[in-house]
Amino acid sequence: MRKKQKFKKDIAPDRKYNHVVVAKLIKTIMLHGKLTVAEKIVYDALKEVEEITKSDPIETFDLAIRNVSPVLEIKSKRIGGANYQVPREVRGDRKITLALRWIISAAKAKKGSSMAHRLADEIILASKGEGAAMKKRNDTQKMAEANKAFAHFAW
Repeated sequence: MRKKQKFKKDIAPDRKYNHVVVAKLIKTIMLHGKLTVAEKIVYDALKEVEEITKSDPIETFDLAIRNVSPVLEIKSKRIGGANYQVPREVRGDRKITLALRWIISAAKAKKGSSMAHRLADEIILASKGEGAAMKKRNDTQKMAEANKAFAHFAW
């Protein structure tokens, strides 16, 4: 018997920039249903990105997402009593989700300033190919490359 089919909800673009990925970022940052707080953090961060880089914040944000998005990821698979780290290619929507998650966790890990400032810094660093989110991506890629021998276990 098959499982129920999952239907994807279409996310409406955000109010200010009319961009779907910015809306995803807002929803990922949001805690306890406080949408206005999350919107303020993201919009302040993008405003700060614009002030620092002197360019369009959405272009910088898109570049950061493209840089941080992984090509390969690792999934654990149990075969014959042993767990193998099997490298898998990442789907398009999951790439964006992982990139947003890594950028936000890197911003949360920093201490000492407001979340908007930390998020802006991480977006700028990711657009340059630096920072903790890029390190996480590179580590994931290296792990997948190291476990290429188990690629034949992919399901």
